[in-house]
Amino acid sequence: MDRREAVRYISLIMGGTIVGSSAILSGCKSTTGTHQNWSDDDMALIAEIADTIIPETDSPGAKEAKVGPFIALMVDDCYEAKDQAEFRKGLILINEKAMLAYGDNFVKLTPEERTTLLNELDKEQKEYTKNKTSEQPTHYFRLMKELTTLGYFSSELGATKARRYNPIPGKYEACIDYKPGDKAFHYG
Repeated sequence: MDRREAVRYISLIMGGTIVGSSAILSGCKSTTGTHQNWSDDDMALIAEIADTIIPETDSPGAKEAKVGPFIALMVDDCYEAKDQAEFRKGLILINEKAMLAYGDNFVKLTPEERTTLLNELDKEQKEYTKNKTSEQPTHYFRLMKELTTLGYFSSELGATKARRYNPIPGKYEACIDYKPGDKAFHYG
């Protein structure tokens, strides 16, 4: 009896089946994190949108925190098909709106033009969200904002540079004076 035959007998005895010995011998190959479903142009557009939503100020922006790859991963791995389609449709619509308003793709616009365009989209999504039914998908710009915020504040740069990071918090204090301009606390 050779090794493969022994493995087959053992699996039959244990109540399992071997669909293909090559699957066991070769192992699983994960494609997570490769952004295989996104073109370079898509990734650049996502990064610029995120960086316009959270630009560099006294703390790093979304692009430096690598929020773009996070967004692509979340859309691919965590969103339902209807939300994935809405997000992708949104990327196309943003470029179309940029062309209509400014005569160029979003990534080639000035920071001021990008901000103006995204502010208009934010107003549009707020109105849409207020009136949407449960059957309608979430507005693409709302998805983009939520993913940008989640990706940024869960990144190391966002958690440590944009917030007051305290890896070892002290005693619990229910009331702490807030001064305008103070950063929010983030405990590690």
